[in-house]
Amino acid sequence: MESPKKNSSGVGVSVSSFFQMPLHYPRYTEKDYQDMPEWKLDGLLKEYGLPTHGDLTYKRQFAMGAFLWPNKS
Repeated sequence: MESPKKNSSGVGVSVSSFFQMPLHYPRYTEKDYQDMPEWKLDGLLKEYGLPTHGDLTYKRQFAMGAFLWPNKS
């Protein structure tokens, strides 16, 4: 059970967000993300505790930023 957090004045605050560190990153390419249907993107983002708000373009960009390593050419 998570203990309550306290702000600087000592008053308890509720913390409801979480991030699950993945054991293995998804193995999708940039093209995979560009072609991925919205329902699959939503499921992938939810699986890792990431936000699923925004339109399809935003979700694709977010997933690529979260899961793809930048090209070092």
